[in-house]
Amino acid sequence: MRPPRFWSAGPGHPAARLLTPIGRVYGALTAARMDRPGERLPCPVLCIGNVTLGGAGKTPTALAIAALLAEMRHRPAFLSRGYGGQFAGPVVVDPDRHAAREVGDEPLLLARVAPTVVARDRPAGARACLAAGADIIVMDDGLQNPSLAKDLALAVVDAGAGVGNGLPFPAGPLRAPLERQWRHVGGLVLVGDGAAGDPLAREAERRGLPVYRAALVAAAGGFAGRRVYAFAGIGRPEKFFESLRATGAEIAGSRAFPDHHPFGAGDLAALADAADRLGADLVTTEKDAVRLPPEFRAWVRTLPVTLRFADPEPMRRQLAALVSAR
Repeated sequence: MRPPRFWSAGPGHPAARLLTPIGRVYGALTAARMDRPGERLPCPVLCIGNVTLGGAGKTPTALAIAALLAEMRHRPAFLSRGYGGQFAGPVVVDPDRHAAREVGDEPLLLARVAPTVVARDRPAGARACLAAGADIIVMDDGLQNPSLAKDLALAVVDAGAGVGNGLPFPAGPLRAPLERQWRHVGGLVLVGDGAAGDPLAREAERRGLPVYRAALVAAAGGFAGRRVYAFAGIGRPEKFFESLRATGAEIAGSRAFPDHHPFGAGDLAALADAADRLGADLVTTEKDAVRLPPEFRAWVRTLPVTLRFADPEPMRRQLAALVSAR
């Protein structure tokens, strides 16, 4: 879905006020669900989640943390619901065999780095991760899912967006009241720049939780001075456009799609026509690229991004403490 504009306005916006009663019910139900006990596994379970709907940088964060765990000589495996995919699972993702319509787009990116299991039944998926040789499970999303006990949950927040108007869905972007979600969080990852994340950082520090600052860094890809037509179907497409602009690319045009948008023939024809009229190259994200048909993907360029912690040492220490505790 594409976040409505009033989510970034104050809680007094007419649409937010109208939807607040529904949001109270939705948020209370989600919060009560989060409080349920889950199945505990014989290995640590680390959840990379977020407190709001929409993209905040969970998958790049999960990839960065898995890289740190691998440096620490651990064997992480990713567990994902496989949003947008057809398979209920558990299924071990094979990027060379599976398509985004089967397993979802994010698992295809995760599977390039470590064993990845898609499962709507999280405990069953976790057991499949263990069977694949994992000694620690990294959940991509699932903070609000109580079926699996989590040894540590890190909340990922876009520093430029924060939590919007601070109201639960549909009145705002929160999945549950923030006060009820804090009790399930063991650390905060703020991605990017922006003042919207500062109140969350202060609250996390007041609660004695570590705050990790991080940034999405675009790979050098020869975009400087190149005329491009950019398109993206992620939580905040404008973040991708900003990253592309930072490489020195000239964005002749752009188009934003809803998160996880399934690109159809009409979309592809319109994109190709727009790029051709502007004399520009088509460019998208890696996450969007895996949802494109192979014949179209072959002539669309991608801009890979990597999440980097401002200081990775505190994260290493928390990960080491997580493992030693189990």
